[in-house]
Amino acid sequence: MSEKGSRASWRGQLSPVGIAIGCLGCVIITASSVYTALKLGALPWPTIFTSIVALFLLRAFGHRSLNEANVTQIVMSAGSMVAGGLAFTIPGIWMLGLADEVSWVEMLVVALSGTLLGLVCTAAIRRRFVDESDLEYPIGTAAAETLMATQTGGVTGRRLFGSMGLAGLWCVARDALGLMPTLLAQLPIPGVSFGIYNSPQMLAVGFLVGGFAVAFWFLGALVGNFGIIVGGLAAGLCDVATAQGIVSSLGMGLMMGSGAGVVLKDILPHAAKLLRGHATTDDAAGEKGNGARGWSRLERGTLALMVAAAALLVCIGLGLGPVVAVAVVLLAFVTTIMSAQSVGQTGIDPMEIFGLIVLLAVAAFSDASQVQLFYVAGVVAVACGLAGDVMSDFKTGAIIGSSPRAMWVGQAIGALLGTVVAVAVLCTLVAAYGTDAFGPGQLFVSAQASVVATMVSGIPSVPGFVIGLLGGVALYWAGLPAMMFGLGVYLPFYMSLTAALGAGVKWAYERVCAARGGETAGGAEEKGVVVASGVLGGESIVGVVIALASVVSGLSG
Repeated sequence: MSEKGSRASWRGQLSPVGIAIGCLGCVIITASSVYTALKLGALPWPTIFTSIVALFLLRAFGHRSLNEANVTQIVMSAGSMVAGGLAFTIPGIWMLGLADEVSWVEMLVVALSGTLLGLVCTAAIRRRFVDESDLEYPIGTAAAETLMATQTGGVTGRRLFGSMGLAGLWCVARDALGLMPTLLAQLPIPGVSFGIYNSPQMLAVGFLVGGFAVAFWFLGALVGNFGIIVGGLAAGLCDVATAQGIVSSLGMGLMMGSGAGVVLKDILPHAAKLLRGHATTDDAAGEKGNGARGWSRLERGTLALMVAAAALLVCIGLGLGPVVAVAVVLLAFVTTIMSAQSVGQTGIDPMEIFGLIVLLAVAAFSDASQVQLFYVAGVVAVACGLAGDVMSDFKTGAIIGSSPRAMWVGQAIGALLGTVVAVAVLCTLVAAYGTDAFGPGQLFVSAQASVVATMVSGIPSVPGFVIGLLGGVALYWAGLPAMMFGLGVYLPFYMSLTAALGAGVKWAYERVCAARGGETAGGAEEKGVVVASGVLGGESIVGVVIALASVVSGLSG
């Protein structure tokens, strides 16, 4: 974490104004990330959005340092991946009808344990995976390019906050006032939720992801809904319930296969190379240096205390015992390294898949209860989600010259604040809508948590799952977006259709900009990203506010 040389003081990059802006933004981004992850079954990286907001707000206070803006956006975005780790695992407990066995205290312990482990691991591997590595970290590189493109000002701010406000008003009209239906253009197709999701947020996700990935997403939806369900019913091969079980199992297998593909293609070969002794002496020294080299005694002691605290929280706070606690801590370090490798190469962080891997390992040698297995998955998912975010931010800092110490401290501030906010929002949503609102076909589809729940309770179609698992590995190995294909198979059709419409809007927008001329493709894309990010945040924030208002109204009534 220590940094010597000509770079600006880390304290100057982590300014009081930046911390204040970052913490306020962290509350908003974390809350909206919980809502987005549950509602849409996906969590787009918020880094570009927070980079623009941080730079814009700091300039309002007369601060123009790119490094200060980078550290500020790190504080803002850190909680989002903590939110993702919780939202992708914990709601599975409610889906299995075990809500009485978990409280906000346990959820907070899960989030805090994962956060501590994620922070320690990234401090240990930063030098090896960023400074001494050729990993691209596409999200971190894009954030650096956004910050260096300093042509952001009043117009950008109006686009961002204007789109956020319009999306919020749309959400109020639809959900609070009941002026619009949730689904449009519905068709009565047995077993298929056909329609257009009346959600600017879902359109924005399709716009942001765009192109090839969304094409595979929609292809998965067509295969699952029309190829298997409609085709199977038409051929008389199965009934609706059986077909839907096959589709959900296939989708889960594809998503897990994608995560397995990351391990087999990207991680194990690198580990094997190191074990065969192909690493140079300098590499070995670098690995060793990632530990004590350059750290003060206080920093080493702090990291050791964080590991011990995480182990105690898992052992005592979650009731898993010392053996399982040690296993979770060790496996969390392994999976966070896997997460860093995955994000560095692809920009994808299958955090819930890593959580499932450790869950299955713990289930194999312990008598942990179903709820405790969810806790294990949650701890690891939070650690891996945070690790992916931290390593991307370290890459941004390496490009523009930010202090690693300032970035790590900023991550710690945002992540710890995010643990409280994420748990509070989850509890608010449960209080407002009940535990029955989570799961496939419900208000909060919670796709990833549903996968974890199914793995804990039993897979509907084992053959479908195995086919998906092998297919996911094969697709990833071929360089195709297996995770997106599996998401399309698994999610309700109306969500995939709406995301495809959002990608279509992006395609049309780029064609129009190209036809008009006078603007670079990068400039047009940046404007689109700003507006879509504002839409994504606007509906999420208002959705959380409506839920909170519902809870307050219920308590006062």
